[in-house]
Amino acid sequence: MNRSGGPDGRGVDVQTEAIDAFCRAVEAYLCRRNSGHLIRIAGPSFDRVRGWATRGIPIKVACCGIDRYVERQQLKGPRRRPVLIDFCEADVMDAFDEWRRAMGVKAPVSSGSERDVDPEPARRRREPLPAHLDRVIARLTVARAGASAALDVAIDAAVRELDAARSVVGLLRAGARTDFLSRLVAIDHGLVTVAAAGLEADAARTVRLEAEEEVAPYRSRMTSEAYAEAVEASESRIVRDRCRLPVLELS
Repeated sequence: MNRSGGPDGRGVDVQTEAIDAFCRAVEAYLCRRNSGHLIRIAGPSFDRVRGWATRGIPIKVACCGIDRYVERQQLKGPRRRPVLIDFCEADVMDAFDEWRRAMGVKAPVSSGSERDVDPEPARRRREPLPAHLDRVIARLTVARAGASAALDVAIDAAVRELDAARSVVGLLRAGARTDFLSRLVAIDHGLVTVAAAGLEADAARTVRLEAEEEVAPYRSRMTSEAYAEAVEASESRIVRDRCRLPVLELS
């Protein structure tokens, strides 16, 4: 890797070290999701993950994208082959797009050369609504096992409603489909709200600190109001991750 830069090269050293750390973290997480099987990220795959880092994708968001792909494959039955990082690209970019929209920020501009960033976005894939509900219901069922009493109740109600809708959502058209998608957003918001209210004081403070750290790189470009909204959105995402809640909104 080219580490030359300013007079002492230190600026590019720091950037390169951060990118290398990001790639190692993604590789380690992918191995864990593959039940401990060692999956090396090298060659074109390394360039792909390096592109995620230069785009400014937070490591937790990249891991969220990996989770989405792995969980979708698990619903199809036992895996015969390990998941490769290349297969997760579209889900990682979807998760990043959602994260940016929620926080109202743009990705930082890389200080490296233009070729450090893949200019073409990943191909978007819209999951069929029935399949989306199957995945959401499965994840909510798992989340319930470790939930608080209040969140248990909220999850049970959500699962019953989604399960009842599962047989008809494929037939919804126009306004009825739009109304149902809006209902998914409302259920999602309600679950995260209940989960956040159930956090102990120490956990709530930790979530706040993590959210502020996540938004910190963008703060100089934000108004006070935008910054507050971004931190709140980041808190919601962190709470979701802690409580293993899926994203109900169909992106």
